[in-house]
Amino acid sequence: MMKVQTWTMPKLLINLTTSIKEADKTTVAFVVANAGLAAGQEVVIFLNVEAVRLANPGYGNWIAVDGFKPLKELMESFHANGGKLWICPPCFNARALNKEHLVPGAVFAGGAAVVEFLGQGAASLSY
Repeated sequence: MMKVQTWTMPKLLINLTTSIKEADKTTVAFVVANAGLAAGQEVVIFLNVEAVRLANPGYGNWIAVDGFKPLKELMESFHANGGKLWICPPCFNARALNKEHLVPGAVFAGGAAVVEFLGQGAASLSY
């Protein structure tokens, strides 16, 4: 009997805890995420701790690090190319942010979703 090989898309989870105060880390996380998408990977950025602020439109618009595209462009490219932004609900709620006004493609997904994605073989990076 012939065994059928199934192909699964490689997965990458980026755990992002920073935003404006560490603009270089935040920017590099989105650069790497976009590179993963360009390489054909399914990429999720898990926004937690201070990074949840990036889920509200306009928050990161003025973040620009020398040598890189502005964060706004990197985030738009990430979304346009199929990247997923998961928001940590408790982190978001703790900061009393606006749940009704989110950047395109951002959804609430907690620890269980992260663990499930990792269990599917996702590589992970943290910034």
